[in-house]
Amino acid sequence: MSPWQNLPLWVTVLPLLGALFLLFVPKESRRTFELGALAFTVADFLLSIPLWFQYDRSSAAVQWAYSCDWIPSIGVKFSVGMDGISLVLLLLTTLLGFIVVWCSFTAILERHKEYYIWLLVMQFSMLGVFITQDMFQFYLFWELMLVPMYFLIAIWGGPQKLYAAIKLFLYTLAGSVLMLVAILAIYFLQFKTTGHYDMSIASFQAMAATVGAQSHTFQTLLAVAFFLGFAIKVPMFPFHTWLPDAHVEAPTAGSVVLAGVLLKMGTYGFLRFLLPIAPDATKELMPWFMTLAIIGVIYGALVAMIQKDMKKLVAYSSVSHLGLCMLGIFALNPNGITGGILQMLNHGISTSALFLIVGIVYERRHTRLIAEYGGLSKTMPIYATVFLIMTMSSIGLPGLNGFIGEFAILQGAFQAAPWIAVVATTGIILGAAYMLWLYQRAMFGPINETNTKMADLNLREIAYFVPLLIAAFWIGLYPKPLLAILDKPVEKLVTQVNPSFYKQQPLTAAQREAARRGMAAMAAPAHAEGHAEGHAETSHGGGE
Repeated sequence: MSPWQNLPLWVTVLPLLGALFLLFVPKESRRTFELGALAFTVADFLLSIPLWFQYDRSSAAVQWAYSCDWIPSIGVKFSVGMDGISLVLLLLTTLLGFIVVWCSFTAILERHKEYYIWLLVMQFSMLGVFITQDMFQFYLFWELMLVPMYFLIAIWGGPQKLYAAIKLFLYTLAGSVLMLVAILAIYFLQFKTTGHYDMSIASFQAMAATVGAQSHTFQTLLAVAFFLGFAIKVPMFPFHTWLPDAHVEAPTAGSVVLAGVLLKMGTYGFLRFLLPIAPDATKELMPWFMTLAIIGVIYGALVAMIQKDMKKLVAYSSVSHLGLCMLGIFALNPNGITGGILQMLNHGISTSALFLIVGIVYERRHTRLIAEYGGLSKTMPIYATVFLIMTMSSIGLPGLNGFIGEFAILQGAFQAAPWIAVVATTGIILGAAYMLWLYQRAMFGPINETNTKMADLNLREIAYFVPLLIAAFWIGLYPKPLLAILDKPVEKLVTQVNPSFYKQQPLTAAQREAARRGMAAMAAPAHAEGHAEGHAETSHGGGE
């Protein structure tokens, strides 16, 4: 067995081991909780790095696969493994894991033991979603994520924390129940068709042909149940209303985890389940899904533009950016899906950084109102520089990570529905408008006496921004390694959901070649006539 075979499992379990370790530390040892949680999350990130180099980019198969019986009577196995899509999201999660711990050192002033334990449990549950290859396990991790986030908001959140936490819980629980109904529908259809139960994700995806043979009503209801379950988690318009409240009331680390990873669970669910399991219904409902996505892009941008609270502005920007991700995914072609996955990563990097940026000034001033700031670039030049880079990343400046994802999404959307791509550019323009306006109001202009006393970034704050800055420039300037990891899994997914796409490419190329030859043939008689005349003259001269 390869020494790397069980590495994804160790990466997933390590945060849980850290939580168990902290459970036995006396609650008065604040520094032990801070440094202990940081040590476990840094170790987890370092442990995950070899996965990047060990991944076989030439294969779309699940790698590091391991499976054994768990509950055989209902077809449940303990099954883990990853493809390229899972891998990049797992690496994003481990990267943000130590950042959210590090940024909490001065932000959290009470109940440190519970706080850092919940952060580690959250990390464990999120990583579990990305490595599991069994539907039963997937649902367990999916539900487990909800518990730590509820407590992080309800205990360490803002003035309306209980309202926001309960709203988050109820919305996402409703989506989970709908997803469970869809899972059970396939589960019993599988038994009816094959005579046995198998909860593996691969077996569920293999049911696509059987699902396609069912009635139109069954397929539509199944697709809608999956769609609602994942759309609430994304969240897509009009299921987004829980998100701004959760972001505003959550502590900074909670907002970073929520924006960076938790929202990606919905988009990941679409890629893993709705598209490959119900491809026919997905294609039929695609215009409706794309319409909701484009409404979210424009609506989120417009509402962000009028916000007076920094954090709420960034929260509504997430609605717009994730609408753009969904637009790419529902294009059902390689450019769109690849762009959607890239934008998931880009949003995790840039929006997480923006929440950290808001959290830093909130710690110093205890207000998030944009009107309370202004001229901060004079007293906080390092902060202003980081803020500028991540602002440009968020709006998709070429050379930074946001550009490549937006470009690929627009390519894919234009292939699927040109008018949708045209409208989507409006959302991107609006995104640039509200982000630049935020930066201008906070960083420039007159500065009041209170803001002159604000300290610039310290070494700890600079240190946890550095990985995000490196990632933003690396993806923006050299995305080839990332695209290579996504290439085969995306090709496999497109083949599952839209098999005619790759068959159509050679046909389209042949049609273009035929058209080119046809145009050449139209000019051929004149050319042939001239050639014949020249030939006759030559022959005549030779005869003389």
